[in-house]
Amino acid sequence: MDAVHPLTALLAALACGGAGLLVPALIARIPEPSPVPVDELDPGTGTPPEAAAEPPAAKEPYAAIAALPGLRWRSAAAGAAAGGLLGGALGPDWALLVVLPLVPVSVALAVVDWRTRLLPTRVIAPTYLLTILAVLVAGAAGRDGDDVVRAFWGWLVAGGLFFLLWFVHPRGLGYGDVRLAGVLGIALGSLGWGPLLVGVYAGFLLGGLGGGLLSLLRIVERRAFPFGPFMLVGALVGVLWGEPVLAGLVGG
Repeated sequence: MDAVHPLTALLAALACGGAGLLVPALIARIPEPSPVPVDELDPGTGTPPEAAAEPPAAKEPYAAIAALPGLRWRSAAAGAAAGGLLGGALGPDWALLVVLPLVPVSVALAVVDWRTRLLPTRVIAPTYLLTILAVLVAGAAGRDGDDVVRAFWGWLVAGGLFFLLWFVHPRGLGYGDVRLAGVLGIALGSLGWGPLLVGVYAGFLLGGLGGGLLSLLRIVERRAFPFGPFMLVGALVGVLWGEPVLAGLVGG
């Protein structure tokens, strides 16, 4: 982060904090997953892709998650903090059109994944379309076609990497993580190679360290901890410090 933009940070914090108030409503509208027919199970694992990392315990209903005490205000606080950091780092730039709408959705996905070990397709699929549209609009408005090209490479790099990991070891990574990686790759790629590469690596690093710590504290099972929240925090790290970190590595 070369400079901080306080006014943009304030406005972004207010916008994302306000949107964060809607997170419980978003979670409540997620339909419960329906039972998967036997003929649709993965022949290699006996489970559907989205259930590969799902624990055997009964899933907590989305309506119950949405009704958690204090969720509205905690979501607003998380949204305001993330929005303020993004606004302060990027300043009044068209890139905000790409990243700010992802903030409340990311908060909702982090909460859901933490509680259920699932990243619902009904949330991620429209987020894909929203992010692609935002990248195209921002690229046209900023007259920078390179951002759009990098967004494609971001999807290919991040989504392809996670797909490969899931394909090799489907029980170690949920397919929802693969879908989320594609969305984050598009957004981070549009910002630059630094945010993309550092954001993806930071997600793995935080997931490994955080998951190990949580398992040691017996907060989560070693093989059943949610990876989505760490991916999302890693993406934020990539936006904030990706360019200087990559420049330091290349320059060094």
